[in-house]
Amino acid sequence: MVRKRTPLPRVGELVIGTVKKVFDYGAYLTLNEYNDTEAYLPWSEVSSKWVRDIRDFVREGQRVVVKVIRVDRRKGHIDVSLKRVNPSEQKRKLLEWKRAQRAEKILEVVARKIGKSLDDAYNEVGWKLEDYYGEIYAGLEEASYRGADALKEAGVSVEWIEPLLEEVRKHIKIKKVKIQGVIYLLTLAPDGVERIRKVLAEPLSNLELDGDTKIKVYTIGAPKYRVEVTSTDYKKAERVLQSYIKQVEKLSKSMNLEFSFEREKA
Repeated sequence: MVRKRTPLPRVGELVIGTVKKVFDYGAYLTLNEYNDTEAYLPWSEVSSKWVRDIRDFVREGQRVVVKVIRVDRRKGHIDVSLKRVNPSEQKRKLLEWKRAQRAEKILEVVARKIGKSLDDAYNEVGWKLEDYYGEIYAGLEEASYRGADALKEAGVSVEWIEPLLEEVRKHIKIKKVKIQGVIYLLTLAPDGVERIRKVLAEPLSNLELDGDTKIKVYTIGAPKYRVEVTSTDYKKAERVLQSYIKQVEKLSKSMNLEFSFEREKA
């Protein structure tokens, strides 16, 4: 069960609830992220439209996104609203919920492998990733991208790191972006082929690339040459492409080549 660190939610928080019992003037829900703590959905908070029958809007067993509107921490009473959740908030919360479920599954599998409990996994890994990255799954994504350093920086102990990385790499694939364009190079010089080869190749050795960013340059028929940059980070890819093009342009001028560049959609 996906969990939160505090026993009760705060006012204004979006939460996932499962409808437990429906009455004429309200419904009781269990809050899935708060150890199935009970919350009450008043009839007046079901919809902004006229509610003839509350069962037209909620039914037992239904999972809903609701907003917390009142919390009595002394008595443990929670009131929630369905009508105060707009479609974009609902979509965002459901995505957050799915990511939290995936994160918990990874923590659970790893904990079992090293003889720990799920509580241990949350205390020794989950909450540390949440504190450092803002979300447990975001921390696991960072680990998939950067490896052990991402976990160490968050304070995860050594015994968890390799088992976590092994599981993360099975289930989290970082999407790559690709940006590209066409370089036009023209010269009538006798050694024009060599000049063009140098203009395209020399700047490649001056680029700062990491293991997740690649650049490829190839001919598509003289005088056109395509340059493609792939990376897990769009901004990083953009910096590499711009750096390369500036160097090619500068070198082209110094070697008396006609140069132009046209960006393409990948």
